[in-house]
Amino acid sequence: MTYDYKITPLAERMRPKVLSNYIGQPHLVGTNAVLRNAIESGILPSMIFWGPPGVGKTTLAFIVSQTLDRPFFSLSAINSGVKDVREVIEKAVAYKKGGIQPILFIDEIHRFSKSQQDSLLGAVEKGLVTLIGATTENPSFEVISALLSRCQVYVLQALSEAELLDLLKQAILNDEFLKQKTIVLEETEALLRLSGGDGRKLLNTFELVINSANSQKIEITNQMVLANVQQNMALYDKAGEQHYDIISAFIKSIRGSDPNAAVYWLARMIEGGEQPSFIARRLLILASEDIGNANPNALLLANTCFNAVNVIGWPESRIILSQTVIYLATSVKSNASYQAINAAQQLVKETGDLPVPLHLRNAPTQLMKNLNYGIDYKYAHAYEGNFVEQEFFPDTLSGKKLYNPNNNTTENKIKDFLKKCWVKYGY
Repeated sequence: MTYDYKITPLAERMRPKVLSNYIGQPHLVGTNAVLRNAIESGILPSMIFWGPPGVGKTTLAFIVSQTLDRPFFSLSAINSGVKDVREVIEKAVAYKKGGIQPILFIDEIHRFSKSQQDSLLGAVEKGLVTLIGATTENPSFEVISALLSRCQVYVLQALSEAELLDLLKQAILNDEFLKQKTIVLEETEALLRLSGGDGRKLLNTFELVINSANSQKIEITNQMVLANVQQNMALYDKAGEQHYDIISAFIKSIRGSDPNAAVYWLARMIEGGEQPSFIARRLLILASEDIGNANPNALLLANTCFNAVNVIGWPESRIILSQTVIYLATSVKSNASYQAINAAQQLVKETGDLPVPLHLRNAPTQLMKNLNYGIDYKYAHAYEGNFVEQEFFPDTLSGKKLYNPNNNTTENKIKDFLKKCWVKYGY
């Protein structure tokens, strides 16, 4: 395909057409990886590609359709509705008569409403189409459960430095416009840092720098990149491009108990057109991860905020979000619950599927009772103070402490309670 480099961005010109040229996601498309095996077998489930921007979700969907020689329909959830979905499904019915199953790709599927997602269910269930949805948001929050249960979720990761460099080198070698120049990558740290693992952003930044050089021989240095990008940031840094950097600054400001900076970053997201539900969902996570049992009301307020902004919408949601942000930022902090589940999951990975002690097993049948399931279990409410010491871990993990309360008023009370109950944990 021939492109007009003055019109078509470098990232689009470099979009691969076959799997062998696809860069990144080796856990999905590498040798014997799960998605490559599915493609090569021709047995393809409906699926959701979940990952940050610029990691190849759209490209991979197109390559799948080309590899399997299937018709490819593409819709964007930003400007498509139920009517557009139904039109594609009508076309799919015609293909079905010929034994052909098209691929329907929906970009930013998290922006589809419930009714729009419902309109896809029948076609997916009947096998009229193979659905491939792409999202930057957690699909368990944004995709209805009925549709999600019919799809495999594949997580795409930000591109590594080596993969990003490979993208640059491929562009220099293969792009018809860049091949006309002599380009030397003297330094690449600035390009890589500005890309943030986003291949599209990397190539757009690179193209901006190349076009600003206005010469045939170009030596790429960090100073050159930063000077040109800072001067021309608006050319490619549209609203939302700093999505992950700003949300990171926002969360870290709240975690660091600075309500002033937190409200500033909140305002940056609001002015940039961020979805209120996205912000509220991050606050829900933070309320448990960074505050937890030091102030259990934080999670209640964050949940109320989440529900409220989904009812209210802009612009009034900004007030609700501001109140919640300031409350969370000025709350006492604890990450003990977060650390506990991390430690517990690591322990499970290290020790495997240890058997449940007999006295803790469920015994709904006589056979299970004959096997001593549930024998010697002590019912806590039958004892003074609703507590009796017994073993709740698998035998080999007895005494393993995973929860360490932080030093704050509420968790100090928790620690005092645990000290009285559990000598073996050493609280």
